[in-house]
Amino acid sequence: MDHAAAMEHPMDPAQPSPLSPNWGKIMMWLFLMSDAMSFAGLLCAYAAVRMSNPAVWPVPSSILGVPLTALNTFILICSSVTMVKAVSAIQKGDVVGLKRFLKWTMLGGATFLGIQAYEWTHLIHEGLSVGGSLFGATFFVLTGFHGCHVLSGVIYLGCILSAAARGRYTVHNWNSVEIVGLYWHFVDLIWILVFTFVYLI
Repeated sequence: MDHAAAMEHPMDPAQPSPLSPNWGKIMMWLFLMSDAMSFAGLLCAYAAVRMSNPAVWPVPSSILGVPLTALNTFILICSSVTMVKAVSAIQKGDVVGLKRFLKWTMLGGATFLGIQAYEWTHLIHEGLSVGGSLFGATFFVLTGFHGCHVLSGVIYLGCILSAAARGRYTVHNWNSVEIVGLYWHFVDLIWILVFTFVYLI
């Protein structure tokens, strides 16, 4: 391309060079890998405690509301779909679509937390507690740790939505949206593992 053509089509400064490292995405991947090890440690601890106490370990379905939590899992999975839609929208320059799908994603996360709070309240009323049994301790630690991640994700999404409302993201500048999407999909995947190990097995 000659000098005149280069002047006619200048490089967008908001768009990083294809050869430059995407440090935001790299840092998020490093964080997610370290966080995955935290969840792996908790799940391994849960399995170890359960296998060492088979005689006193209850059948999860006899205590936990599996159908309600299955619905909650479906809601969280749907929120991952709307997150994909949000990223796709801004990649096409559709800021309105980005804001709409971010709101739906936040609603899915908030609904998940609301149902989990209802479940916790019911279980505590029925006598399940952190100090009452090993099952109660591992259940509340695992689901609570994940719930903190969902709450953090909803707040994170709110920050991205606020930035979108101020016109920060365009068809050439959507890296932050993709990064929050990585975090949200991670939260979704971890919950599927927690739901499988704690509620179904």
